[in-house]
Amino acid sequence: MTAIAIVLAVLILGGALLFSSLRVISEYERGVVFRLGHIRPLYGPGLHVVWPGIDRLQRVDERVVTLTIPPQEVITKDNVPARVNAVVLFNVTDPVKAVMVVENYAVATSQIAQTTLRSILGRADLDTLLAHREELNQDLRTIIELQTQPWGIDVRTVEIKDVEIPEQMQRAMAREAEAERERRAKVINARGELQASGELKQAADMLSQSPASLQLRYLQTLLELGADQNSTVVFPLPMDIIGPLLGRLGVGADPAPAPAEPPKVS
Repeated sequence: MTAIAIVLAVLILGGALLFSSLRVISEYERGVVFRLGHIRPLYGPGLHVVWPGIDRLQRVDERVVTLTIPPQEVITKDNVPARVNAVVLFNVTDPVKAVMVVENYAVATSQIAQTTLRSILGRADLDTLLAHREELNQDLRTIIELQTQPWGIDVRTVEIKDVEIPEQMQRAMAREAEAERERRAKVINARGELQASGELKQAADMLSQSPASLQLRYLQTLLELGADQNSTVVFPLPMDIIGPLLGRLGVGADPAPAPAEPPKVS
């Protein structure tokens, strides 16, 4: 009975040890195993045996990680203070390098992203930061990827999320934008006046070549004035028509000189 008990105890212990040694690795994970300090071949998805006390398993997630960079205080090239935050999307492409080369690849990537963000934005002015974010995002991605590629990290996207500038600077920018819009409006108005004057000159030249067309234009203007049911109608008449009539009536003629008085004889 004692031998049977020992065998059963050994079987139970062996089963418990084997059961505790089983590890399931998901499809999106990879397992980096160290056996007595030496790295083993990479474990893929499925059921694996990891001996307690001998093997050490470290799981590496190969999914895309969203890393939010906290707001950074930067001073732009034109000496404007701003608070900028960004987001970095990356994933692990080489789990062995991500474990062997760097201690914590997520923290290291975050620190590199923060440092690069302050460095790049410090060399750009405020207008570039606000209007040319795509170029800055590309520069950030290129520099960060150069640092993280030896770690087996692939940086997919770097996007600047929000830019906060002081309220006084916002008011100054609003005044500048308003002045710029007023300038454009004045330029457009002046160009419109110039084009209109050219069109009027061409119309006047064409009408002057045909007196009949000028009379038709007068009649058309009279019809347009009467279409609005106005109580006052202004009828334009050319001076070459009413000039002779006014001359016959004596309107506008120079008054006759007064007769000279005869000299007095003393």
